[in-house]
Amino acid sequence: MSTLKEKTAQGLLWGGLSNGLQQLLNLVIGIFLARRLSEADYGMVGMVTIFTALGACLQEGGFISALNKRKDATHRDFNAVFYTSVAIGLAFYALIFFCAPLISWFYGVPELTPLTRYVTLSFVISSFSTAPRAWLFRNMMVRETSLMTLIALATSGVVAIAMAYGGMAYWGIATQNIVYISVLALLSFYFSKWRPTKPTDFTPVREMIGFSSRLIITNVFTIINNNLFSVILGKFYTTRDVGNYTQANKWNTMGSSLISNIIYGVAQPVFTKVEDDRERQKAVLRKMLRFTALVTFPLMLGLSLVAKEFIVILIKEKWLDSAGILQMLCLAGAFFPICTLLSHLVISRGHSEAYMWSTIGQCLAGLTVALSLSPFGIHVMIGAYVAVGILWTGVWLWLVHRETGLTLMEFLKDISPYLLLAASLCVGAHFAARGIDNIYLRFLVKVLLVAVPYVGILWILGSTIMHEGIKYLLRKLKGEHRKF
Repeated sequence: MSTLKEKTAQGLLWGGLSNGLQQLLNLVIGIFLARRLSEADYGMVGMVTIFTALGACLQEGGFISALNKRKDATHRDFNAVFYTSVAIGLAFYALIFFCAPLISWFYGVPELTPLTRYVTLSFVISSFSTAPRAWLFRNMMVRETSLMTLIALATSGVVAIAMAYGGMAYWGIATQNIVYISVLALLSFYFSKWRPTKPTDFTPVREMIGFSSRLIITNVFTIINNNLFSVILGKFYTTRDVGNYTQANKWNTMGSSLISNIIYGVAQPVFTKVEDDRERQKAVLRKMLRFTALVTFPLMLGLSLVAKEFIVILIKEKWLDSAGILQMLCLAGAFFPICTLLSHLVISRGHSEAYMWSTIGQCLAGLTVALSLSPFGIHVMIGAYVAVGILWTGVWLWLVHRETGLTLMEFLKDISPYLLLAASLCVGAHFAARGIDNIYLRFLVKVLLVAVPYVGILWILGSTIMHEGIKYLLRKLKGEHRKF
């Protein structure tokens, strides 16, 4: 029987391998699509992304976290969630279907009516998989979740590329998401082995609604916050501007989600299992903080460092305007996985209301800043938005302090060595490589000047979290099964 520590390590290992492969696939798919499609194509889909995301959020209803929170979740609980989620998904799709013309009117783009009705089919399909996905999540089946995500991503990517090269423009991007959700839903049933039965009792939903409703509100504001600029740019600027932002945000999200998705699959279940032992929960949190900082700071600050070379080499100079946006977004992206980890601790303690109000506060602060600075241009707006995102880490830390006693000094002790080292190496690499004219050589030099010294210095200094991670990985590769 695996210990919690072993399960956590396995989850991080499989989550890391899976997310690494996912981002590699996303990279390849993104290159093909960006080289073929225009800024306006990405802008069209970007303007309606907020509606598909809101629909997916509402049909999921916070039930995955609510089921994970229940001490003894039974088939009756999962069954009630299944039918409730499907009903919500169908109802919201009907609403969006009839409101699609209003969305087109808001943006002044008539083509958005059929596009909106098409892309929002995804959350109807997704509603059928909420219960089996909750079952997989609760049982920490990270390996199975990783495999089905990779299959869905590869399948949807092939379809999108074929459609893009077939001249179907933004319809290829829209179809990619629908295919991805469909494959994911089918595989969720296959791997979970859970099957719905005739609905007889919706009492569990009523019992969970207090907790899950706060998560719904929270997730709605999170989605608004994440898609804020797509809406504002679509209203006040052009589809090309939306496309450049969408492109930059896609690469930023790929980087930050590499870590945050690993955390999502492991952190909340682990925190829930040790919630009765405050000191143990704090120790688990601090170890996961160090792991997160170890990976996210060099990854995201490094991506900001090579943003221009990265964009031009991979998807051509036509996307160069998105590089400056990417540089700024990566700064906030460096702190996003840390905020994700802290927020999962708050949720695991049952304080979904604190999670809700913190997220609402961040969204409103970002919205106020963006609207106030919209006359000054895109870069000013995004710079201020990034500052809000970084500063809000302090709010999450304060909430976690109330639950675990984690202090500011302990928090800084856990993350600052990795932040300072990564930032220093990135600054040094920038100045060292700025005289190199060849873009490929400049990109390579920047990467090597950050990656090699970062790993080498931490190894020499005896970074415990890095040593443990490498040793555990080597044991797994050798087929050993000793404890991490």
